[in-house]
Amino acid sequence: MSRVGNKPITVPGGVKVAVNGAEIKVEGPKGKAAHQLPKSLAARLENNILTLKNESDERQDRALHGLHRSLLANHVEGVSKGFSKKLEIQGVGFKAALAGKVLTLNLGFSHPILFNVPEGIKVTVTDNTNILIEGSDKQIVGAVAADIRGYYPPEPYKGKGVRYSDEQVRRKQGKTAQSK
Repeated sequence: MSRVGNKPITVPGGVKVAVNGAEIKVEGPKGKAAHQLPKSLAARLENNILTLKNESDERQDRALHGLHRSLLANHVEGVSKGFSKKLEIQGVGFKAALAGKVLTLNLGFSHPILFNVPEGIKVTVTDNTNILIEGSDKQIVGAVAADIRGYYPPEPYKGKGVRYSDEQVRRKQGKTAQSK
């Protein structure tokens, strides 16, 4: 029995949920989302509360119960509030600029890095060093943030690179000159 899978999902006002068999469509002010349930799960919507029921007792089906409940909860939260990730760029001469749907990153390489922003994602650059990524799909927002961070992860000696705003980078001492 899944503790996560049995928790009900409260649908906030302004969000519409349509259950058509195994297909669930969620629509809200921030966007739309669709989710396909496996055969062993059944969804029910009553009084703005969405619940999932597991029809099978197989181990794999029990594991999918909690997973799909979490995915549906993320869809509901995404179309109502949205998700965001903040990145910071640290380093002399390191900066970012946004032109249309193309993010240009100057990260100390001999060439600028051009990153095409996917559909459904909004990127905002402030002070040339702070990047805010927003969207209604938690997975895509996280993947875009991880892709941008992956171009130059923070290094432990000087702390240069692209990092999450709440990330703590452990610094190393480095080499010291020995005197004779």
